[in-house]
Amino acid sequence: MSRFHSYLSNAEKIIGSYKKGEPLNHHLKQFFASNKKYGSRDRKQIASLCYHYFRCAHLFGSSSKTETKILNSIFLCNQSQHEILNQLAPDLNEKIELPLEDKFSYLNVNSNTVFKFNEELSDELDHRLFAHSIFNQSALFLRVRTGYLNKVIEKLREGGVYFEQIGEDTIKCNSSVKINEILKVNKEVVIQDLNSQRVFDFLKKNKINKGLGLFDVWDTCAASGGKSILIHDILKGKAKLTASDVRENILSNYSSRLEEAGININRKFKQDLSVVSGLSKNDKFDLIICDAPCSGSGTWARTPEQYFSFEKHMISDFVGKQQSIVTNVIPHLKENGLLFYITCSVFKSENEDVAKFIMSKFNLNCLEQNYFKGYNDNADTMFVAVFQL
Repeated sequence: MSRFHSYLSNAEKIIGSYKKGEPLNHHLKQFFASNKKYGSRDRKQIASLCYHYFRCAHLFGSSSKTETKILNSIFLCNQSQHEILNQLAPDLNEKIELPLEDKFSYLNVNSNTVFKFNEELSDELDHRLFAHSIFNQSALFLRVRTGYLNKVIEKLREGGVYFEQIGEDTIKCNSSVKINEILKVNKEVVIQDLNSQRVFDFLKKNKINKGLGLFDVWDTCAASGGKSILIHDILKGKAKLTASDVRENILSNYSSRLEEAGININRKFKQDLSVVSGLSKNDKFDLIICDAPCSGSGTWARTPEQYFSFEKHMISDFVGKQQSIVTNVIPHLKENGLLFYITCSVFKSENEDVAKFIMSKFNLNCLEQNYFKGYNDNADTMFVAVFQL
């Protein structure tokens, strides 16, 4: 068996044993831990075939063989000659530099079916560009923390890393770069998508400050802590942080990450905010971050296995949870306080419709709402709405 057939065979095994909802990178790690004979290059090749498959498999119907779906997916996800196609599907390799639309035609793919949930997409987005972005792996973005830019650039150059500087404090790299081996993650840089770095741009544009006082900030769905570190840095260390999440292990990881970043946490607690806030009625905040649980559809270029597994009925489940969460957290907003409602979704019902729900039920003023569109920058797409009591 040639190594190319071996790559396909192993990709088929991984795909066949994949369980919906599981992060693909975890599944790959488990597979390679049990099959230690594969070197770094082999692992990279096999993993790429799996990612290609999950981006494209829905286009080819249930009757197509997995091997055929993988080869077609390589064709759609690459623009230069590919060694596997050269050996196993030379007819595809000859046409690999064609524009994507022409590739769809060659494979008899209906371009209207490229993205499975077109009718749910917000009208604020370019549907064609977003659909095409699913075929490309997102880049790796770093946010350089204050005072470390020169050191970070020096280390990246010494490590032979090709990178692009975007603005004052953002670095764009290839997603395969092992940043942990080069930089002090969380202290010098934060691994954070380009548009996740922009969710508090409202504060920068409007120069929100309170003189020498502290901001009482509640990060309601704290997750890994990226937005807590960001708000701390934007407010120049004046954020008095309260953090909550529904998962105890996530809160533990959150604490470790903020410790690495040199940031103190005022309070943290485990709570399902779709049920109750877990706070007393006297607990009030100047700024509430509601990075709500969502479909994650704006990140599917990075996590195509989630796209592959997603079903339309799940959208309404998320909307119900989002409405419950904002209903429970908004009573803890101080007068004139700010609520940031954030999702990494591209679906209108999770974004504009929830924003309308907030305005109608709580009579909050919507100061701004935006999509930060990732399809032109190889980045995630984010939605942010800013409200004031």
